[in-house]
Amino acid sequence: MYAPRVFISMVGALAVFAIATYLLTQSVSTTLIETVICAVLLQIGYFIGILFLVWKERRAREALLAQDATTTSLRDGDKVTSLPASNLNRSEPFNP
Repeated sequence: MYAPRVFISMVGALAVFAIATYLLTQSVSTTLIETVICAVLLQIGYFIGILFLVWKERRAREALLAQDATTTSLRDGDKVTSLPASNLNRSEPFNP
């Protein structure tokens, strides 16, 4: 969600809402009050959307860190199927 684009879209939506409300009610005060209420509701929705995106990113990051922790758990001195890992770095052919 790119903030300037969201704000411009919000102003456009509020303008359309204000025009439609004025045409329906023929009252400037009712139009202003309902447009302000609509603006507050739009801001609450935007805030909830941003919170959701942050929560989703955090979950993805934690899953990636957990996956990295499981794949990099072997160290140089650890044994792999009864062979020390340092023996796998030899330049000569592998002969059991």
